[in-house]
Amino acid sequence: MSKIRGAIVVNTDRCKGCSLCVVACPKDVIALTTTCVNVHGYAYAEAVRPDDCIGCASCGIVCPDGCITVYKKKMED
Repeated sequence: MSKIRGAIVVNTDRCKGCSLCVVACPKDVIALTTTCVNVHGYAYAEAVRPDDCIGCASCGIVCPDGCITVYKKKMED
């Protein structure tokens, strides 16, 4: 049986830290940075639990600035 796993890539320079992706993620994979800011001075989204990503793309759908790209990968057991 194979399992779908996801991975997200955040364009940190474009992210404004609105946290819509954080709220939309059903697996609590994403959080806003607490120690860094991007070139515009915003805390940005990052995958804090990347191994839990299921590739549902909820984060990418709700991102108003199109900062998140979601990849899906089939994992063999």
